[in-house]
This record gives sequence, structure tokens and C-alpha cells, in this order.
Amino acid sequence: MSRRLMLSVLLSSLACFGMLGLALGLGWSPKLGLDLQGGLSVTYKPVPQPGQKLTATTLQTIANIMSSRVGAFGVSQPNITVQGTDIVVQLPGAKNANTILNEIGNTAQLYFRPVLCGVPAYVPSKSIAKNDYYPPTSLCSGGYKYTNSYYNTASGSYAPPTAYIENPAYTSYPNAPAAFDDPHKDIILNSDGGTGAARYLLGPAVIAGKVADGTIIKSASAQITTSGQWVVAFNLTGSGSTLFNDIAAANYEQLVANDLDGQVVSAPVISSQSFPGSGQISGSFTQASADLLATDLNYGSLPVPLERLTEQTVSPSLGKSSLRAGLLAGLLGLILVMGYTIFYYRALGIVVVTGLITTAAFLYGLIALLGASSFGLTLDLSGVTGLIVSVGITVDSYIVYFERLKDEVRAGRSIRSAVDRGFRSAYHTILSADAVSFIGALVLWVLSVGAVRGFAFMLGLSTLIDVATAYVFTRPLVILLGRNRTFTEARRLGIARGLASRTNIAEVDA
Repeated sequence: MSRRLMLSVLLSSLACFGMLGLALGLGWSPKLGLDLQGGLSVTYKPVPQPGQKLTATTLQTIANIMSSRVGAFGVSQPNITVQGTDIVVQLPGAKNANTILNEIGNTAQLYFRPVLCGVPAYVPSKSIAKNDYYPPTSLCSGGYKYTNSYYNTASGSYAPPTAYIENPAYTSYPNAPAAFDDPHKDIILNSDGGTGAARYLLGPAVIAGKVADGTIIKSASAQITTSGQWVVAFNLTGSGSTLFNDIAAANYEQLVANDLDGQVVSAPVISSQSFPGSGQISGSFTQASADLLATDLNYGSLPVPLERLTEQTVSPSLGKSSLRAGLLAGLLGLILVMGYTIFYYRALGIVVVTGLITTAAFLYGLIALLGASSFGLTLDLSGVTGLIVSVGITVDSYIVYFERLKDEVRAGRSIRSAVDRGFRSAYHTILSADAVSFIGALVLWVLSVGAVRGFAFMLGLSTLIDVATAYVFTRPLVILLGRNRTFTEARRLGIARGLASRTNIAEVDA
């Protein structure tokens, strides 16, 4: 019996300190949240367009795309969640916050559209509405229409006659905003000025009944050419390669615009009727803008435009101050609890101290493990609060057991028999109390949002650990101490003194 009890104490202690040793050995530590490390927090509200439905699947897709984009910036522990109909982005430790902020909410919708006509600068007119974003194609005719007749095969250049490059018939038609960039309709968009036209009339991004958008791209990367120009090279998917070749065949020796979020970033000439599964986007790119476009193409476009509701930046110094305050509060609470239990329960207080130390070791290792794993657990200030509160729950379990021992001893039983019998009665109370605590934490986790969930998770996790610790560590250790005369009969710290009883020496010796 004693061997089994000793084995239980040793194995549980080994598991706790083994978890701690594993975390320290692998260099893991708890990943700190925004309020403990500093960083950026932004809340976005999806703004669906007319006829567009906002579903739970759409919201989760937005969150997944934003997580991928943030990961491309080297932020190792982003916390991007769906809260109601909002998207909350927390980026602890983000150093390039402004760049990330400008990028993660970008819809990044890319279309491949044929160039139909050059269009002069916009001049408002009373006869044409300011929101008439879909002009008629019929006005694009004659010498104004871009055709392959302007392509010089010998020089590989495309040069429409300067006198006819801008069609005045479209002067009063405004540019289409990004939200009205309908791939099935003709629209007017700004160009980057690379071909001499201020604006373009673009045809639909539809070929063979399919929309030619950024989804046909498998991967993309920013590259620099031999002439020192930054471009975005891309590889196509299997179906995307077929669709892109259809575009090339239909627009051979003509301009095809790369329409990114309602802006023509480039309009290169299609110089081949087929492509070997790859291509490149050129324009007035810098290294930074080429990298951003490649990131957008790699990780997809947001299905719904986003409106930024709130933005909060927490400085690293403020985060460190919060962390120090939380650790100080926890440490002070532990010291007071340990001192009180030793003073009140004497040798039994040592069980409380060792139990709290082993539990703390296991929790540290487990939180570090969950943070380093795909679970991506982040410890924030509310989580620290949950851990501090859980100390009281853990100590309550010890007190329930010890007070039950007092009742057994007062009933005339020896400490040797009371330690085992008392636990069986006390454990039912411990289970009931922990069940209530866990249910409360679970309800908070399910119904709450934001920081409250961190509190609920840590409280629920600590409660589950307390149930196991009470049986595999507290019970066997107290029984072993209750059978040891040194601990039961010590003058100042004896268990008998802590329980205010007299020990049956004969039974102890037996």
C-alpha cells in the first residue's frame, strides 16, 4: 500500500516537473498576449455589397485569409477571431504595425480585363450621373479602340496613334470605386500612367463563361528584372493555366489590364497565345509594393470589403508593466496562502506548498506547450487573473480535505485511519465544488467574447488539474505523512498539532 502511494506521488511530481523541464529544454515559454507584450489591436466590420450575404462561413474565411497574411509578415502569434459579425485582430509584439494595418484589411481582388479604349480625365456632367459606373461599350469604336493593329511585332511594342488614344465620349463617366468593380461589366479605372493613358475603359473579366480573377494564381513572388524593375512573377493552377491561355488567345497582341481593387496596376501586351503555366505582372512597383501584391495573391482576396471600427496600440513598456503587476500579485498571493496554511495546518501546510509548486510547474509547461503548438494559446492579463483565482480553488480543495480530517479525529479516529477515510468523504465535496467552477468557466467561454474567454479558459484548465491533483498527489502524500511518526508527533509542525488532536502512538507504530 505504501509503495503504491509513494509511486503515485513520485509519478505525479515527475509528470509536473517533466512538463516544466520539457518546455525549458525546448526553449518554450508562454506566448504573451497584447496587453502583456504590447502590439496592435484592430476591429473590422464587414460591409457586404448589395445582394451579398454575410454568413458565418464568409466571416471565418475572412479570418483565415487575414491570419495567413499576418503570418507572411512574421507575426508568430496573431489572434484573429470572429466576434459576432466583427473581425477582431490582435497582433502582440507587432513591430511594423502600420504596414500590417494597411495590408490585412485589403480586399486584394485581382481581375484580368481587356483594355478597350483610352479615356481622358474625368469631367463631371449634368447629363451623366456621378454613380454611372458602367458606361456603354458602343462608344468605343473606330480609331479609339485598342486593337492588335497597333502592335509592332518587330519592336515588340504597342503604340496607338497619340491623337486617338483618349476617347472624349467617356470624359463624363466616373471611375468605378473598388466596391463596384463588377467583373461581368465594362468599367473605367485609373491606370498607372505606364502606357500614356490617364484612364482605361476595360472589358469584362470573363472568358469562356468563367471569371479571370486572382484565384487562378497558385503562387506569386516579388522579383527584380535585369533592368532593375520590380515585378510580381506568378505560377498558375491547372484550371487557371487553361483560363489564362484562353485570355491570351482572345487578346493576342493587345493590352490586358491587371485590375487590383479598382486600380490598374499594369496593362501589359499579350505577346504570346499561350503561356507555360506562369507569367508576371509589371508596373510602377517598388520592392515593398511588389511584396504586398505577392502576399495578396498568395493568400487570397477577402470576399467582403471591411470597415475599420477601432484601432488600439499598446506600447511594449505598458505591456511589461502589466505583466510585472500580474506576476507580483500572483506571487504575493501564493506567499500569503502558503504562510497561512503552514501556520494553521502545520505539516499539512507543507502538502499545500508542494502541491501548489508542482501544479504551477505543470501549468507553466502546459501553457508553453499549447502556445508553441498549432493551438496557439496566448496568455493575456485576463488569463493571468484566471490563474490567480484558480489558486483559491486549489487551496479550497486542500482545506476541504483537512477540515474533514479534523472531523474524523474529533469523532475519535486516529490520524492514521482518518487520512484515508476522510479523503473519501472530502473528495465528493471537492468534485462538486470543482464541477460548479468548471461549469461556470465553460459558460463564460461559450457565451463571452474577447478577454473574458482567456479568464474562462485558464480557470477551467486549472479546475481540471485540481481534480486530478487531489487524487494522485494530495491524497497519497497526506496518507504517507499521516503514517509517519516524525510528521504526526513533531512539537511545532506536527499533523496532530495542526489538527488539534492526540495521536494513537500504538497505531502509528503499527
